[in-house]
Amino acid sequence: MKKSNSILKLAFYVMLFLLVTTVSSCSKDDIPTPVAPVVVPPVVVIPTFAGPTYLDNYISIASWNSNSQWNLANVHDPSVEKCGEYYYMYQTDASYGNAHDGHGHFPYRRSKDLVTWQYMGSAMTVAPAWVKDSLNNKRARMTPALPPIANPKFGYWAPYIKKVGNKYRMYYSIVVDEPIVGTDFTFSWSERAFIGLAESDDLATNVWVDKGMVVCSEPDGLKPYSYTGARNWENAYFKFNAIDPTFTVTPQGEHYLIYGSWHSGIAALKLNPTTGKPDRLKTLADYGTRIACRSAISRWQASEGPEIIYNPDTQYYYLFLAYDGLDVPYNTRVCRSKSITGPFLGINGANVTNGADCWPMLTHPYGFNGHTGWVGFSHCSVFQNPESKQWYYASQARLPKDVPGVNASNALMMGHVRAIKWTEDGWPVVDPERYAAVPETSITDISFIGTWEQITMNYQYAVIQKSATIYLTADKKVSGGITGTWSYDNANKTLAVNGIKCKVSDAWDWEAATRKVTLTYSGLTPAGLPVWGKKIN
Repeated sequence: MKKSNSILKLAFYVMLFLLVTTVSSCSKDDIPTPVAPVVVPPVVVIPTFAGPTYLDNYISIASWNSNSQWNLANVHDPSVEKCGEYYYMYQTDASYGNAHDGHGHFPYRRSKDLVTWQYMGSAMTVAPAWVKDSLNNKRARMTPALPPIANPKFGYWAPYIKKVGNKYRMYYSIVVDEPIVGTDFTFSWSERAFIGLAESDDLATNVWVDKGMVVCSEPDGLKPYSYTGARNWENAYFKFNAIDPTFTVTPQGEHYLIYGSWHSGIAALKLNPTTGKPDRLKTLADYGTRIACRSAISRWQASEGPEIIYNPDTQYYYLFLAYDGLDVPYNTRVCRSKSITGPFLGINGANVTNGADCWPMLTHPYGFNGHTGWVGFSHCSVFQNPESKQWYYASQARLPKDVPGVNASNALMMGHVRAIKWTEDGWPVVDPERYAAVPETSITDISFIGTWEQITMNYQYAVIQKSATIYLTADKKVSGGITGTWSYDNANKTLAVNGIKCKVSDAWDWEAATRKVTLTYSGLTPAGLPVWGKKIN
């Protein structure tokens, strides 16, 4: 036994001598200069987690006969509300290849965990009779009177669902997709849009009782409904476009409908709490007060899809807006106010109610490595888990145009659900990765050491913001595509990268060749630009 130990000791000293001799014989020139810092991630125990695997390119299951496999495929303008053990998501009539045509209106689906969704069908079979009646009654009262439209063409957009007392209210949009006069949009503005109301006792039953019209697009007499020559978008005929409803109840018990799209901005309309409708619609003032606009001068402005919430923790109303066209450039902005009727201010203190540009921006066309990226990423639903009080952001996002090998790729609309975090100064930020119910881990300074991708989302119309590779090292340095320093506030789960405070989340790496658990961070620059980070190694 002693002899064996002696042999082992001798072998050890021989190896040590050889190692020292080899190192000392190396010249400085023999040591290669690394192109990137050598980052050796610490050993971190990654929880076993079978996250979602469904594909973002869902063409193979896009047809109606495959709707049981859709999950979050074919989602547009979602609205989410919880009833019983399920979250229910309702949406605009939109699907790849119009697969939903002939199967009712306002498609909906449900989920217990916000990850796996079951397509359930549609909430409305046909347009309520009041829409056509109201349309033609209004046409008959115009000067000069216009003939009735026998078979109006309808579009079904942006339903909004909210529990009010023991009822669930659905505010929905039906647009008359025809010129006011003639048959050619070259010479006439399009007809009215209507917001209606339906109620249900239980979303699980899908039984809705229609309550009729709430509000419609109404002209203010400033612009004509017909014209000659090229359409002048500044001459929009209607004051407020009656689509994209959202709804809130103030702490004082007042009920407000927030609505509008492109025409003159976003309006707040006070409702009767019992009926869910305004008490009267006799003068233009009865159609609501403008609370947000992109210009105090132009009637035609690229903002829509308002979503309003009241956060009791900050005591602010937050108004989320979709900016720009929905195919590629769509991006999400937010402003806030202590009053439901404004003024709504941005992160820079600018008055959005009076026409200032709205900051911060929360989403923008973007792409992490290994994925085509997402565009058309806005028109959100902001909702809360009633038990945990966690806030979420849900919207559609589209694949970019002309993705190789994908037919009509920009028409592929995937529903995205993401967690919302709140900065220390009371602004929301959206998680960089879609929600996947990843288990929370104990995050420490060591967790951040490694290779990351970071996107600082500068606003560029219809331009995808791409990620830069950066390295966070144990000496609290940042290098690579961005240089500087980092630090971590464990108590508040806040990572500071070059002074930008970002909220940290356990996340699911949707872009990885094999999806996996990772970490992300999300913050805002002082100017209100999103900063997103994702750990890749």
